[in-house]
Amino acid sequence: MFKKILLAVDGSDYTDSVLGYGVALAKAFDSSLQVLTVADVRVFEWAATIGADGFVPIAPSGVYQDESRKLLEEKCDKVLQKCADLLSKEKLDHEVEKAAGAPADVITERSQLADLLILGKRGEFSRLESKALGATIESVARTARKPLLVVKKEIMPITKILIGYDGSEHANQALQYAGHLAEATASKITVLCITDDKELGAHYCAEAEKYLKSYNASVNSLVQSGDPDKDIVSYATENKYDLIAIGAFGHSRIREAILGSTTEHILRLSNQAVLLSH
Repeated sequence: MFKKILLAVDGSDYTDSVLGYGVALAKAFDSSLQVLTVADVRVFEWAATIGADGFVPIAPSGVYQDESRKLLEEKCDKVLQKCADLLSKEKLDHEVEKAAGAPADVITERSQLADLLILGKRGEFSRLESKALGATIESVARTARKPLLVVKKEIMPITKILIGYDGSEHANQALQYAGHLAEATASKITVLCITDDKELGAHYCAEAEKYLKSYNASVNSLVQSGDPDKDIVSYATENKYDLIAIGAFGHSRIREAILGSTTEHILRLSNQAVLLSH
């Protein structure tokens, strides 16, 4: 299923977690790994911008820019070397790549030739953030066309998977990806349908269970009234799930719009890895 996995790393506190999940899934699916780090050269693309007070920022000297770019390149090389050393030690098929550009754009473009993309929840400046998503992950979640696994700092073995299901096209894809993950990791699956329409919820749960019967996995389901934005996260936390799988957009989501509230809330506040299907 996931024969080529793209790991996007930046040397942040999340890099080890991205690698850890990548290693575990590569072993489970016999996958090859592509490690990508992007040198964000936008910082060197200075433009004179006149503010309300008429102030024009002064661009740094060419020498300063050259030194800064050199330091950035060296940092990227060190990150990739660390990743390559670890993956070689694990005896996994892999390749590493350093690219330059806007990280979200480069990652999205490279993900087109991967079966799964793994990204940290936040980036280099995670220490300065609270529950906000990193700018890169927020952009990639909107634009990527491949399944995206968003991981936190801590690595949790995948043994229990919670699927937030609403019958939408992308939620149906989440069933497929979760089914393959459950088979490969011997995980248990729970399908959670949150709706005030009990009859509709029962219908969704029944169709989800029927589909998942084709996978070698333990499956159960339940209908719960409430607010999906909050209750998927709280249920996963209270019942100690390791992974939440959801469709990136529900019935009424527009792909190019800002992330839907349920998707955004789960990504921001979950204590688990989150698998988004597009």
